[in-house]
Amino acid sequence: MAKRPRPDPKRQALREQGVLHPRAHTVSDGLFHQYDFFDPRDLLQVKYEMLRRVEADRQSVTSAAAAFGLSRPSFYEARAAWQREGLAGLLPKKRGPRAGYKLTPEVIAFLERERAADLSASPVSLALEVEERFGVRVHPRSIERALQGPEKKRR
Repeated sequence: MAKRPRPDPKRQALREQGVLHPRAHTVSDGLFHQYDFFDPRDLLQVKYEMLRRVEADRQSVTSAAAAFGLSRPSFYEARAAWQREGLAGLLPKKRGPRAGYKLTPEVIAFLERERAADLSASPVSLALEVEERFGVRVHPRSIERALQGPEKKRR
């Protein structure tokens, strides 16, 4: 019976950190094939080397992007992030909304007042009141979390 290949811990770590290059096989730059230090699967390293190739070695954006398996827009995004934040700018950003956009401070203040006035008010009834007053539909569970306070925040 054939043995199952052992999982690669570095590949797993890169995936968990969000820096696993989805098209590592398209990296054709010589350094990434000559030296073990350069890993085409490490998107952070690939982006940095692509930027360095254009800035220090004066390679064209088009050829550098192609050699590192990335697009020209990816180059320009990476360069802007690098100029704004340095190396940390090349790290992936958390996707999705950064904060609730329906539960504004005004809505939360309203919810807190309503809850203080009537401790038996359910999240469902509060959701209906928010929709009626602010024209915004909010899930009752979101209201529960908002009223729990900062001590119960998720990680």
